[in-house]
Amino acid sequence: MREFSLPLIGGVLAALLWANSDPQSYNCFLYNNFLGRLNFHFLTNDIFMVFFFGIAAVEITQSCLPGGDLNPLKKAMNPLFSTIGGIVGPAIVYLTLNSIIGSDSLLRGWGIPTATDIAFAWLVARAVFGERHPAVSFLLLLAVADDGIGLAIIAVFYPNPNFPVEPFWLFLTAAGMLTAYILRRFKVHDYRLYILLGGVLSWAGLFKAHLHPALALVFIIPFLPHAKREYKHFFEEDLKDRSPLAQFEHEWKVIVDFGLFMFGLANSGVAFSAVGPATWLVFLSLLVGKSVGIFVLGSVAEKLGFPLPAGMKKRDLLVAGVIAGFGFTVALFVAGEAFTDPALQAAAKMGAMLSFIVAVVAIILGKLLNIEKVR
Repeated sequence: MREFSLPLIGGVLAALLWANSDPQSYNCFLYNNFLGRLNFHFLTNDIFMVFFFGIAAVEITQSCLPGGDLNPLKKAMNPLFSTIGGIVGPAIVYLTLNSIIGSDSLLRGWGIPTATDIAFAWLVARAVFGERHPAVSFLLLLAVADDGIGLAIIAVFYPNPNFPVEPFWLFLTAAGMLTAYILRRFKVHDYRLYILLGGVLSWAGLFKAHLHPALALVFIIPFLPHAKREYKHFFEEDLKDRSPLAQFEHEWKVIVDFGLFMFGLANSGVAFSAVGPATWLVFLSLLVGKSVGIFVLGSVAEKLGFPLPAGMKKRDLLVAGVIAGFGFTVALFVAGEAFTDPALQAAAKMGAMLSFIVAVVAIILGKLLNIEKVR
């Protein structure tokens, strides 16, 4: 079930069926409060997803260790260059297509296709490349970086006048990082203390600053004590890693994999009737803009002396660019902020939803290009 992402796919299908058969009941389930101001949507997107992003941060941290796919850090420069391409490319495609088939009312949607959905992109990458292919770490770093930029785009270009960004509260996030650093200096080996002390402070800072708190553990996980080298490419050695970083991953990975059913259920309820020009602008920008932008900027970075991770080839970069076109979580967030008109908002969200087609394209392209899986 975990390997083929059945919990996540089940959640998506359940949400689509429910939202199109009984939208009022579906929305009540998502947003009706219980235990005070808590509701299912908040518990999923603002609390559960903290641990998903935390697991993603573990993968990136391990990849940056000696022996990892992104070590030395110079190797991280290529995915960061590619991130720029994955943001600029879709924006250019969106604005170009809008001048042909769109309208002035759709201009604000340029930011929607700039984000990559980490959950789906990671799962598709593992299906195409295998769990231990360097392209997976490359794509993870790219996805985390451009989702972070996507949240910044929301804050800068789509400010909510009712909830303006309050940077002062980010001192709490900085305090969380300092707490995690102190714990590490005192050689505390219980990862739960890092989560409860540093993680809660980080979450509170992002939440109060009106930034998405799901990224809270991304700032804390790198401080967890870890092995001196990355051994995941050598299975027997990996069994010896009992560091707090490895323990966190081991104890939460299964929970996160099955909990993605909640994520799919909370975020996939879009009406099929919502298709419109905004749908195709967002979809084509994700499919074409992401793949072209990432491939071009990744290739430019390589020419500038920032190579792809060892074992990753140009064909892998192309397929990774296609997979990065899977826009979902942050794309849905941006769509909600970009348009106030419910019809435009729903049409744009449908474009983000349709980007699941990139998974099929990536799998077929992987077969055609003879991508070798690394398990």
